Amino acid sequence: MKQEYWHWPESAWTSGTSDWRTAGRITAGVDVGTTGAQAAVLCDGGLFGYASMRVGANFKKAADEVIVRAMGNSGMTLGDIGGGIVSTGWGRRNVAYAGRSMDEVHCHAKGARYIFGPTVETVVNLGAQTCSAIRLYDWDRVRDFMVNDKCATGFGRNIEFICDCLKIPIEEIGPRSLDVTDDPEPVSTTCYAFADTETMGLFREDYKAAPLTENEIYASYLFAVAWRILGVIGKLQPLDVGDLKVYGKLGFTGGLAKNPGITKRLERELNVTALDSEIDPQLAGAIGAALLA
Repeated sequence: MKQEYWHWPESAWTSGTSDWRTAGRITAGVDVGTTGAQAAVLCDGGLFGYASMRVGANFKKAADEVIVRAMGNSGMTLGDIGGGIVSTGWGRRNVAYAGRSMDEVHCHAKGARYIFGPTVETVVNLGAQTCSAIRLYDWDRVRDFMVNDKCATGFGRNIEFICDCLKIPIEEIGPRSLDVTDDPEPVSTTCYAFADTETMGLFREDYKAAPLTENEIYASYLFAVAWRILGVIGKLQPLDVGDLKVYGKLGFTGGLAKNPGITKRLERELNVTALDSEIDPQLAGAIGAALLA
């Protein structure tokens, strides 16, 4: 079997101790993104099951399958989710069994409060194609948000492309990029196509007089991605020249939040330590959708 370097392992979990039949209210959220789909099932507000998988070319097929994986072998069916099902993400219109759909901003904001707790005030959703920075009121409402405004920014999807080309597992590129003495200058921060070309060129022995090590090349590439994300965060509030900061506690959501090569550089540039959770941050959108059902 051909090794796939470019995507995170799929996952699924269903509670073996909680009986959904005794729950007063069951809800579900389904987040169909450009490259991944997640589903979360809540019983009386507590997480009962979840699943995360690749989307592929068929959004509807992925939406139909991911909710089945989240329900697992519990015996639950779609008809038992009486509290409602909400869809979100780029492919939310393909979730035929959802009662309604909601935007990613509100779903990730709600999911972040569930994952990180009530202290989180700034949420940065790091997706495959988009990035959004969200500020929250203390009373659990969205105060302001910004979304990337550059076309074809790539973000997480393009890291997958690089991992596939260079044959490095996506779980390893982040930690290896941090295993350097100092970060080199980032490759192009203007466009991911330029960044790709420059990154591949760095592997040429005749590219420069002092070639970078393999880990330094990864560092240069992920630093460029982090720099583009910083631009989105910086637009969330008026800033003095050279002043880049976030309000309150910070939480990262989305698939790219699992890449320390990105998150650690964002923490360094923002001079903060992000909140941590045992729950996969890629589930935030689905969990938020289930809470809003």
